Amino acid sequence: MLSIQNLNAWYGSSHILQGINLEVRRGEVVSLLGRNGAGKTTTIKTVMGLLRKANGSVRFKDRDLLGLPAHKRFGLGLAYVPEERRIVPGLSVLENIRLGIVASDKRAREKEVVEQIAETFPRLKERLHQTAVTMSGGEQQMLAIARALASDPDMILLDEPSEGIMPLLVQEMFELFSRLRKAGKTILLVEQNVEAALRISDRAYILDQGEVVHADSASALLRDPVIQERYCAV
Repeated sequence: MLSIQNLNAWYGSSHILQGINLEVRRGEVVSLLGRNGAGKTTTIKTVMGLLRKANGSVRFKDRDLLGLPAHKRFGLGLAYVPEERRIVPGLSVLENIRLGIVASDKRAREKEVVEQIAETFPRLKERLHQTAVTMSGGEQQMLAIARALASDPDMILLDEPSEGIMPLLVQEMFELFSRLRKAGKTILLVEQNVEAALRISDRAYILDQGEVVHADSASALLRDPVIQERYCAV
């Protein structure tokens, strides 16, 4: 579904991604792992069209993405949840969810979509009319994911969803990802919590200084003592 070949990307004159190759097949959860500064966020921002100085090949559903603006990539079925969440101040939980529907073809089924989201996210169901920014950081992260799922995307890109969230909600979040995987959702997950990410993933790529240094099934990487020592213990 997503194929990246020899992807290079720059911030100004800094060459961040150096020949990245990866793929995500339909129905897979694939994790993009590595330490801070490895190039993980840069990779998904480039896929989403938020970093334009790039070359190589990025194809989604056999469509060339490089050169397309971000809103057209959304129209092709890509949804993106940034690390900073971007919850809209002054709007309720329900109104933030509706924003995920407005630009999609699900607008005519808004009530049904909201009901489905509420069942998937019990914490949000209890808070639909609460001002969204008054919730905890973890609950706001859940809302950002719910808003992205509201458009029923073909693939969702998640950037560091567990960052700065208390352990109980991190556990809930990864249980959610596991359920989404079983439901056949396609996810590219950027995450520093390597062990938790590998446990809910089909495959994973580990980046270091803008290059893929390990690529294998998640189960194989979990069994690899080198991976455990270098990444899972961090």
